[in-house]
Amino acid sequence: MKQITNSIMMIKPVGFRYNEQTAVNNYYQQVLNNLTDEQTQEKALNEFNTFVDKLRNVGVNVVVIGDTEYPDTPDSIFPNNWVSFHSNAMIGLYPMCAENRRDERREDIFITLVDEYGFTIEGIKDFTEFEEHDKYLEGTGSMVMDHVNMICYAAISIRTDEIAVMQFCEEFGYRPICFTANQDVEGERMAIYHTNVMMCVADTFVVICLDTIDDEAEREHVLEALTETGKEIIEITEVQKHRFAGNMLQVMGDKPYLVMSKSAYSSLTEEQKIAIEKHCPILYSSLDTIEACGGGSARCMMAEIFLPKQK
Repeated sequence: MKQITNSIMMIKPVGFRYNEQTAVNNYYQQVLNNLTDEQTQEKALNEFNTFVDKLRNVGVNVVVIGDTEYPDTPDSIFPNNWVSFHSNAMIGLYPMCAENRRDERREDIFITLVDEYGFTIEGIKDFTEFEEHDKYLEGTGSMVMDHVNMICYAAISIRTDEIAVMQFCEEFGYRPICFTANQDVEGERMAIYHTNVMMCVADTFVVICLDTIDDEAEREHVLEALTETGKEIIEITEVQKHRFAGNMLQVMGDKPYLVMSKSAYSSLTEEQKIAIEKHCPILYSSLDTIEACGGGSARCMMAEIFLPKQK
């Protein structure tokens, strides 16, 4: 298993806007009162296109799939929540908390990946029936994978159900490391909705906000797993996490890059940047509109494709 891939799928937005259904438990979303939905979409599309260009310019194979106008899917720009593509030619399909996000799941995309891009798909592991029991597992938003060591890190929340995590791990052969991660919301400690906003596992290092894990035993458990894999641990603060500094992904271009938003990059200290750049260069792009309205950042926009190519 490789930790990083050269191929990623991204969904080009057609109706991106503030999603009221996800705002219930995504404390990163903000209403941009000075923008109409059309202006929001236009700004998001510009950010999207610039980001794709930057990735392609360093040799990342970006598969861009256009969103459809109907049904209404304001968050389709974040495909990593509904699908994962694995090196054993299997696909994971995930249960989503917000009803209007369930419409993002499009099997026509799989046909495109096979017919137009030459990937091999042998089967689908479908976890979506958890929705019938009001349990959710939002893909690689909910789970951060160490593919080489077959470890799955999951911060349990309304959107990351522990039983669903266990089932995923059983199906795909990962060892689950479950914990609770919290953040301050109006003076209260509330569960972080997605694991990938507080940690990122790369090939030789990990970026993590350990301060979000309030329970000492759980923090030790996570630290132990990370230490045992030999990765350098680069810590970020809760303030930096709020600027999406945990929402990063390492991808393979002409060499490995750690990809993040401009907001995340600006929040890092010089020491943190140096620590990361000892391992690989940083690539960042401005995603201000997408982050504010969507409450997600660079990592959420990229669904990694580990599928094998057709012979």
